[in-house]
Amino acid sequence: MNAPTICIVGGGMVGCALAALLGRDQRYPGTVVLLEAGDPPALKDDYDLRVVALATTSQRVLEAAGAWREIAATRISPYREMQVWDAASKPGFPGSVHFSAAEVGAAALGHIVENQLVRHALWRSLAGMERVSVRSNCRVDDLRLGDETARLSLADGEVMDCTLVVAADGASSPIREMAEIETTGWSYRQKAVVTHVQSQLPHRETAWQRFLPSGPLAFLPLADGRSSVVWSNTVDGADRLLGLSDTEFLGELEAASDGTLGRMLACGQRAAFPLRLLHARNYCRQRLVLIGDAAHAIHPLAGQGVNLGFLDAAALHETLVKALQAGEDPGDRSVLRRYERWRKGDNLAMLAAMDGIKRLFSNDLPSLARIRGLGLSLVNALPPARKAFVRRAMGMSGDLPELLTGPAHPGYGLREEVR
Repeated sequence: MNAPTICIVGGGMVGCALAALLGRDQRYPGTVVLLEAGDPPALKDDYDLRVVALATTSQRVLEAAGAWREIAATRISPYREMQVWDAASKPGFPGSVHFSAAEVGAAALGHIVENQLVRHALWRSLAGMERVSVRSNCRVDDLRLGDETARLSLADGEVMDCTLVVAADGASSPIREMAEIETTGWSYRQKAVVTHVQSQLPHRETAWQRFLPSGPLAFLPLADGRSSVVWSNTVDGADRLLGLSDTEFLGELEAASDGTLGRMLACGQRAAFPLRLLHARNYCRQRLVLIGDAAHAIHPLAGQGVNLGFLDAAALHETLVKALQAGEDPGDRSVLRRYERWRKGDNLAMLAAMDGIKRLFSNDLPSLARIRGLGLSLVNALPPARKAFVRRAMGMSGDLPELLTGPAHPGYGLREEVR
């Protein structure tokens, strides 16, 4: 067959990662076109409000994509420990659990990185790739999927034919809607309030999470000593928190955290975004495939959303390259179904687990309080259970792409620390 052209719609972290993996892989003989509806990402002087907790597997994907070196040299913070506790408990007491990277022989559980920094580094990596074309402010108005090619009609009147369209355009994916792929899911009727705070006590490169009846409250360590706060709350509760003065907000945050990091001294800008669960009934059609949030959206309580997306990108990259090596058409549904079967089960399992945890902990029923307190204490008392959880949180379990396990690939064997 002729050299393929793959059009990736969506220039977020996951879409850019897939473009970079294909663009850097000499086994892929074709071209990649990345279409982004908005402006190119700009790295601002101040920290972005939106941060991600990158697992070890995501770090390795970004290394293979040629972006990790720049990310690591900028402003990131490792988190080496996690403290998780119920509202009725305290860290280190029954009803809490402590996870450490040292338990599995790793230097860190992961890294807290700004969304804008990851996107900026990936766009810079793509800029040097001859076989990748990146186009910003480029909106797709129509999609036609044929047996042999896919056709994209752009807002400026241009028409593009390609071998495969990859929808990486987020949870509200227009491409998924154009392809009439149904989704299941629901709104949590919650919002996550995000900000950065300076606390009296240092974060100690630890991720802190307290489960409150209204939703989980997380403090994630930043490189400048502050913590990124992700506070899930009811819609009315979140709106009320946004309307408070800084002094009032800091007082409520200190009380909600039970003073774990001491007094809350200062906070930055605050924002909120709605929380939902979403899963596409199908990940592919002939000439079309979904990755990242276009295929699945998850509650942020464990920070796994983008990590699942990066695993999607690595798995799809491997599926397409192996199909081409076998002389197969990478846009054929029979090929794309291999990727769907590979990723759908793992993604569904994570969505179900996060939804179950959210429902178990986000209430004040006394009977459930006793159950979850006992569960946290039991996990804390069993080293094998803690290790299994840590490996899952780091992404080092399940059916992983060769990019993360095989010595022939640039991400193999990458150590978890940042010097």
